Amino acid sequence: MHAIETDARDRVVTTEAYAPYPVSPTPATWHLRRTEVPTPTGPVVVHHRPGPDPLLLLHGVAGSWSTWTPLLTAADGVGDRGLVLVDLPGWGSSPAPAHPFDLDDVAGSLTTVLEALGIATVDVLGHSMGAFVGMHLAVVAPLRVRSVALVSGTTVATAAAARHPVRALRTLPAFTLLRAGLSITGEAARPVLRALSRVGLLPLLAAPVFTHVRRLDRSVLDAFVQELRPTRFTDAARTAAGYDLGRWRGIACPVTAIAGRDDVFARVSDLEAVRELVPQLRTVLLDDCGHFAHVEHPDAVARELGLT
Repeated sequence: MHAIETDARDRVVTTEAYAPYPVSPTPATWHLRRTEVPTPTGPVVVHHRPGPDPLLLLHGVAGSWSTWTPLLTAADGVGDRGLVLVDLPGWGSSPAPAHPFDLDDVAGSLTTVLEALGIATVDVLGHSMGAFVGMHLAVVAPLRVRSVALVSGTTVATAAAARHPVRALRTLPAFTLLRAGLSITGEAARPVLRALSRVGLLPLLAAPVFTHVRRLDRSVLDAFVQELRPTRFTDAARTAAGYDLGRWRGIACPVTAIAGRDDVFARVSDLEAVRELVPQLRTVLLDDCGHFAHVEHPDAVARELGLT
């Protein structure tokens, strides 16, 4: 096993029980109300509840609002705080716009959602692609964002891999091969994934993403299959390739990055790379954790973000 070098400023957390909570698609458990908000790019489905110091939770490319529910369980529903869990355009129950994924459009949709709910400012939690979206929201709407937490965020290494796919076969092979495969198969990949799930082979495909795929509750893999959107994935990768990460230097709010030591979609080196762009960054490295920190170790994530 190769040793992974970490910056001395990274807080390294030895985690506890692995993936202890299922994914739950029942919004009533957390007193969430489902609302469909008209936005300039089309309707966006939101599960939300009123309360002080609201949290805006943004899922990744194989997620929806429900993939945050293990974290909600770990954080006791996040107390009495307000919650806004968005199905980003083209994911979950939100229909896809007619045009490709665009960060400005997504940020505009989120601003419209917050305005519709009467929310002035939020703390943003973003997973994977949702972390990228959260950072962009902090760039274009800084008065709305009190803080950003990147949970297994795809940031610098992913953007570089999207720009240079041949080189990325060495630096970020899992992301690069998945992108290539989905680019070829398109939406036909979804029935294939469902078929693999029915015959019990899905863990083989999902194994690189999770540190201990065989320990996952079935609901986690079911959500992974249901929520992966191949076309939107490739669109998001294309957007990351063209994005100027230097824009993040203008972010003034507190930013926390939580990463898994075993993440194959990002690199531990991303923590230092993001810190070079955002000097106020606080970093947390989780042992025994892949690309879904909020599912694999929700108790640690909740604790490190001050949600418990």
